Amino acid sequence: MNAEALTSPRLTDADALIADMGARARTAAKALAVASTADKAAALRAAAGQLRAQAATILEANARDMASGKASGLSAAMLDRLRLDEDRLGAIADAVGEVAALPDPVGREIDRAVRPNGMELSRVRVPLGVVGIIYESRPNVTADAAALGLMSGNAVILRGGSEAVQSNRAIHAALAAGLAEAGLPSDAVQLVPVQDRAAVGALLRAQGLIDIIIPRGGKSLVARVQDEARVPVLAHLDGINHLYIDGAADPAKAVDLAVNAKMRRTGVCGATETILIDRAYAAPLTIVDALVQAGCEVRGDKDIASLSPHVDAASAGDWDTEYLDAIVSIALVDGLTGALAHIDAHSSHHTDAIVTENQAAADRFLSEVDSAIVMHNASTQFADGGEFGLGAEIGIATGRLHARGPVALEGLTTYKWLVRGTGQVRP
Repeated sequence: MNAEALTSPRLTDADALIADMGARARTAAKALAVASTADKAAALRAAAGQLRAQAATILEANARDMASGKASGLSAAMLDRLRLDEDRLGAIADAVGEVAALPDPVGREIDRAVRPNGMELSRVRVPLGVVGIIYESRPNVTADAAALGLMSGNAVILRGGSEAVQSNRAIHAALAAGLAEAGLPSDAVQLVPVQDRAAVGALLRAQGLIDIIIPRGGKSLVARVQDEARVPVLAHLDGINHLYIDGAADPAKAVDLAVNAKMRRTGVCGATETILIDRAYAAPLTIVDALVQAGCEVRGDKDIASLSPHVDAASAGDWDTEYLDAIVSIALVDGLTGALAHIDAHSSHHTDAIVTENQAAADRFLSEVDSAIVMHNASTQFADGGEFGLGAEIGIATGRLHARGPVALEGLTTYKWLVRGTGQVRP
């Protein structure tokens, strides 16, 4: 490309970079779309093997990212998302291998019908094409996105955050080695080589090259993507998740679920941020005390604040805050109807749960809460593709179009109609 073109006000170096990557990804996607299940699975097993073989290099790269993150003042939640150790890296490699064993969605028939004129119609799953993933802090996304993209027949273009740049490059190198070993095109998984924010803008403008953008990160990143994208976006902004403890909740379950849903990992999008307790529940203080003892800061409405000196008064903004930290807001509500009203007003439609032994209450909650994931007697921390048996996830979608909840293999496909006739003409 000539210098004059690169200095045009309509074209930047970032645009040229993404155009080149997109064109190569488009070629790779065509090859993946017709690749056999066996070939894709072999490539994933090879990639998992390379992640294990290159573990020392990957962990050294992550240590450099962690040191830089601490020096730059990353929050504890962000550092937790960034950190890799032998167990976490092993789990990443295992997840890649697990995707290889999942049913291949490509070519799967959704339904079939025969028209009165004898034409046979069917819908079959096909890849989306080229998927752009923009993410922050979590190096596991590099492997998860690559694995899911490959098995669903899509090429992926990855743009990780600067805080994980060394980790992402090391993981991508291992994945590329696995693809090469299996004979699939390395352009099927590309990592944007620059951290310039202009590259994000170029991805968002790449109509015709990129078929869908999936952002994973903080609210500001996702909001920017949704505001600026000219490419379809699959995303969620917040994980403002609720755990409602009904008057008919089992007390032991209520305590265990409240502590786990909030404190298992506070920095994940499935963490509970607000706990609602039925006024009819006999022991709300046990919930508060268990969370305080677990190291959680509790912010409560006036009723909860009156129960314990360890509770700070909640502000109006607390009910709409994704803390991603050891902080929880708690309110007493007037039964299931009060809980549903609060959730309707404040939920981000990610994950909401009820704790109760009353099946009618549970059924009403599951029916009326309009979230991507709705649970009964289970921790919101299970809001994860791996826990749903999907092998891994590329993100949680909270919208209503195309895919909802954990987006994995099926969520990375669309469908086409196949029409088989015997010479029918339309009168």
